[in-house]
Amino acid sequence: GECHLDANMVRSGLAELPLGDIDVLVIENVGNLVCPAEFKVGEDVRVMVYAITEGEEKPLKYPLMFRSADLVLVNKVDLLPHLHFDLEKFLRNLDAVNPGVDRILTSAATGSGVDEWCSWLTERAGA
Repeated sequence: GECHLDANMVRSGLAELPLGDIDVLVIENVGNLVCPAEFKVGEDVRVMVYAITEGEEKPLKYPLMFRSADLVLVNKVDLLPHLHFDLEKFLRNLDAVNPGVDRILTSAATGSGVDEWCSWLTERAGA
């Protein structure tokens, strides 16, 4: 089986949608930190949602995924007090592979950072 979407799959799916009624379309290209990074699917921007539970070293281990992102949502930050996760080290590692990439600290559990994420998205969508 496939570990990611490709442009043809997305095009087929788009044919089923009322595109005139859609302002923003999110395409979740799931898989792992390797496969989806290599394939463009017609996106205008690429956002990576990264859970801090994955550790600080992942930008260095999987640089292509982090390098291809326009924004990294650093998620689950509500867990920082409970984990051995060095946020500053993660951000240094992120800057090592994608200097100055936009990043927003978020928590789906608390809603922290969601307004900032929506503003970022709205600005890029031209809404």
